[in-house]
Amino acid sequence: MTHDTRTRPARSDGARVRRSRMRFSIVAFSSLGLTIAYLDRAALSVALPFMTEEFHVSPAVQGLLLSSFFWTYALFQIPSGWLLDKFGPRLIYPIAVGWWSIWTALMAAATGVTSVIVFRLGLGIGEAPVQPANIKVVSRWFPRRERAFASSLFDMGQQIGQALSIPVVTAIAVFAGWRWAFVLIGLVGFLWVIGWLAIYREPEEHKRVNAEELTYIRSDQAEMVQQPGSAPRWRDLLTNNQTWALTLGYTFRSLAGAFFLTWYPSYLLNERGFSEAEFGMVGALPALVAVGSTVLGGIVSDRLLAANFSPNLARKIPILSGLVLSACIGFSPFVDSNAVVMTILVVSSAAHSFAGAAILSLPAEVAKSPEQVGSLGGFQNFGSQLGNLTSPIAIGLFLTFSNGSYTGPMIFAALSCLISAAIYGLWVNIKPVQVYQASENVQNGAS
Repeated sequence: MTHDTRTRPARSDGARVRRSRMRFSIVAFSSLGLTIAYLDRAALSVALPFMTEEFHVSPAVQGLLLSSFFWTYALFQIPSGWLLDKFGPRLIYPIAVGWWSIWTALMAAATGVTSVIVFRLGLGIGEAPVQPANIKVVSRWFPRRERAFASSLFDMGQQIGQALSIPVVTAIAVFAGWRWAFVLIGLVGFLWVIGWLAIYREPEEHKRVNAEELTYIRSDQAEMVQQPGSAPRWRDLLTNNQTWALTLGYTFRSLAGAFFLTWYPSYLLNERGFSEAEFGMVGALPALVAVGSTVLGGIVSDRLLAANFSPNLARKIPILSGLVLSACIGFSPFVDSNAVVMTILVVSSAAHSFAGAAILSLPAEVAKSPEQVGSLGGFQNFGSQLGNLTSPIAIGLFLTFSNGSYTGPMIFAALSCLISAAIYGLWVNIKPVQVYQASENVQNGAS
């Protein structure tokens, strides 16, 4: 580890030097990366009704196609976290985005079920580092008092990506064919790579970070964040019960959340009888509202911490309240009105996202050292993908053997939210705040 040696710039008039705000530009780029990732992965869900007309696949096979992305995405989570701890996000993140953009564009060459699965497996490998990378970036660039809010800023990228996928992919599929949707979305990723390489450096190395911002970033951290080149031992991670608490908590949360990423378009179009035009107008509502609730959850968590709530309560209050409210999705099969169903789905999605920012801050909150943050983020997101890959297959099989009924999947989603809440509430242990460096020039709260 190295400590920054920059001194505070002198001012002849004795005035305070204004703190730079480069950390928000960095997290904005992280959010854009996640937006592109979710736009890429959600594109298949939106394009699938168009693709099934060409490939003639059953609901069970559709579930297999929707799930295939998560096979490699889950498998490469833990190695991705280790690589991020070893080499840092400046190198690993753009390699990942470039890789997944290639496999997204290749979907345009799909000729049937087998090729779609192959291309989705390649996409999953590339997207595996995205969430651990964003978690790592926040742990390096933000003080603890801002981490939930910062996590909400990058996490809203997933809701934006999902929301954009519905009108964008639908419009391209209608006017140019579904294949062009994957080509154009793939090109966007390469533009992001160029921007990331230009903007990202470590805080200590960034020319646009002044001494005031660096002091603020490190003000409530127990120790300086390590430089790339070190990584935790696997034994330490596997014997840490918090590793498994984060993994299982996210697994059950994702069993519910995966519905919105996979079967949600088919549910509205096929089960609820929405026309393509109606779906294009209202289908994005859950994801759009979730953008605001994601940020709100992060603000609430950080405000609770600033109000002298313990870190345990400050993080768990939005997590538990969001997950419990999200269980309302279980009521949707018993409602006839499409307007009421959309209201239920919007509330469930928003509540699910309200818990997200605090959950994403947890690897940095429970890690025994900064060297474990990326790896813990990889384990946590591995749990997420266990839920994501299980859910679409299970729903597809259930629809096959229950004459298309969504009652079972919706009730199971509700129960999964409640189980996830219990795990976070009873098992996860958040460490207390430790001050790394006291300074008369460090102010409480964001500037």
